[in-house]
Amino acid sequence: MKKPTAWVLTAEDDVSIQAVFYRIHFTMEDNMELLNLSEELKNNAYPGRGIVVGKTPDGTHAVIAYFIMGRSENSRNRVFVEEGEGIRTQAFDPSKLEDPSLIIYAPVRVLGNDMIVTNGDQTDTVYEGLEQGKTFEVSLRSREFEPDAPNYTPRISGVMHVENGTYGYQMSILKSNNGDPSQCNRYTFSYDNCVAGEGHFIHTYMHDGNPLPSFEGEPKLVEIPDDIDAFTELLWSSLNEDNKVSLFTRYIDIATGKYETRIVNKNK
Repeated sequence: MKKPTAWVLTAEDDVSIQAVFYRIHFTMEDNMELLNLSEELKNNAYPGRGIVVGKTPDGTHAVIAYFIMGRSENSRNRVFVEEGEGIRTQAFDPSKLEDPSLIIYAPVRVLGNDMIVTNGDQTDTVYEGLEQGKTFEVSLRSREFEPDAPNYTPRISGVMHVENGTYGYQMSILKSNNGDPSQCNRYTFSYDNCVAGEGHFIHTYMHDGNPLPSFEGEPKLVEIPDDIDAFTELLWSSLNEDNKVSLFTRYIDIATGKYETRIVNKNK
């Protein structure tokens, strides 16, 4: 599988001229290891928030998943609820809600043939940017990692485009420079002509820790099943029982645009 090119932009970039401060061509082998998504999750107690995007083995459906986890009572006090064609987070018990700024947002929104998924209110930034004719990458240049020192949680984002029987997607991560908040490193990954049965997985943290270490490298190549219920069960059963909070999955028929959605909340 041909490797994507990643662009890394620092906070010093002049976005008006779209200056590129630093460009990386990945030198990893073209044949990236296809990982078992269930094992990836079972072996990591705290990947944080995660996005999976891909295509079913029969090549007929675009696939997306988004999950949230939490260690604090405030983070765990959430559920996913449907809102229009997307979803939003809300407090399960409003009386226990403390700081809503980084935990209450719309993770998924739909704009025409584009479906946006992110781990924060940059969903709205991307939506508004695409609406104005900006690209996914340019839309995100006004944002950076979350201001939750000392973790500086990365902002992870994805956008899927399904139109006239074609399908492609992009993923992004905005993160501090090895924990240094004075610089924001920006990586965008584009995937065209998606391979059936494969997808890509990106998450906020490498593993549990204090501070939490930001995700490293490019999105992981993972297997995608044909059935949405099997996919949903695979994800939910593999996430750490103590830390998992909510899960969203959707399968979109590439030919018709019709979709199926599943939402699982630990809080009921």
